[in-house]
Amino acid sequence: MKKPSFKVSAFGKTKYGEKAKKFTLNGAGGVVMEVSDYGGKVIKLFTPDRKGKMKDVVVGFDSPAGWDNGDPYWGCIIGRYGNRIAKGEFKLNGQKIKLPALNNAPAGIGCNLHGGARGWNAYVWGAKPFVNGTDVGVVFTHTSPDGDEGFPGKVEVKVTYTLTKDNVWRVDYEAVTDKDTPINMTQHVYFNFKGEAGGTIEDHVMKIAAKAFTPTDKGQIPTGKVVPVKGTPFDFTKPMRIGEMINAANKDLEIGRGYDHNWVLDKGEMAKGKKPKGLVYAGEVSYPLNGRKVEVWTAEPCLQVYTANWCDYNQTAKGGEHLSFRCGVALETQHAPDSPNKPQWPTTIVKAGATYRSTTEFRFGIA
Repeated sequence: MKKPSFKVSAFGKTKYGEKAKKFTLNGAGGVVMEVSDYGGKVIKLFTPDRKGKMKDVVVGFDSPAGWDNGDPYWGCIIGRYGNRIAKGEFKLNGQKIKLPALNNAPAGIGCNLHGGARGWNAYVWGAKPFVNGTDVGVVFTHTSPDGDEGFPGKVEVKVTYTLTKDNVWRVDYEAVTDKDTPINMTQHVYFNFKGEAGGTIEDHVMKIAAKAFTPTDKGQIPTGKVVPVKGTPFDFTKPMRIGEMINAANKDLEIGRGYDHNWVLDKGEMAKGKKPKGLVYAGEVSYPLNGRKVEVWTAEPCLQVYTANWCDYNQTAKGGEHLSFRCGVALETQHAPDSPNKPQWPTTIVKAGATYRSTTEFRFGIA
């Protein structure tokens, strides 16, 4: 076991004029991460294959300009509300809240995505690196003012990244608001276990601990139904190649150009009707040829899986890699999309003075 350590260095300036820093976290178990205070972005993440060879297994950029000039969500902390809110509006305490940004429009139908035009991913956060025994990490803090992107309430938020001796990357979320407001946070890292510039993830194998998912309309907003996955291309209850049925003739797949859907976890609050006492197994992704694998464990009720189906614009990322069609898979633990408009589903409304807490673990290993 290695001695955990961290290193702090400059990471450049964002388009908003803020200076960003990079934190290199050397885990006791061998995993190494590079993260930034610019939205908690994961820049690089090195894990071993079955022969012990280390490679960077996350897709993205190596400077703020990459995010600023392209897709802003790769590897970031997402908030105040992760995923989509239909028409950018919802009712709260009898009042209609209209968010100003319709920053996503599948099939030309506008919605609010990932917190709006400038979500929490696009700010430089306060950051304090730490070593605690065999753990190493960073505590990120941010203040979102009342009215930020149209959402009510001032929110004080803290996100802690911890890298453990067991090669677990734990993400702890905590937030306090002074007004009732929806909060639905997640981490938008994209994995490719072939390594940097690895190409398609269709040859990766995925398992999801969910017997049901939430189909969407053509604007990729859940219809409100919860549908069994059995007999559909969404049945990953047993391990299956991501590409096995991704191009099947299926209305939901055609809407998203592949997987961009929300699975209802078998042991989560949405399926069980009550919150679990601890973390539940959400699923895993692996690459059989080298053995690299991640298991996802979470306190959240759902898992949104996105296979980078719209990333076919050939933007150059780190190492000269092109962010091409299906070059990564995102495993986003969260509440269901559009939950503020779906009262039958677990609420995302955090009451004034209450504390929002959630945890997700990415457990790296060998398949």
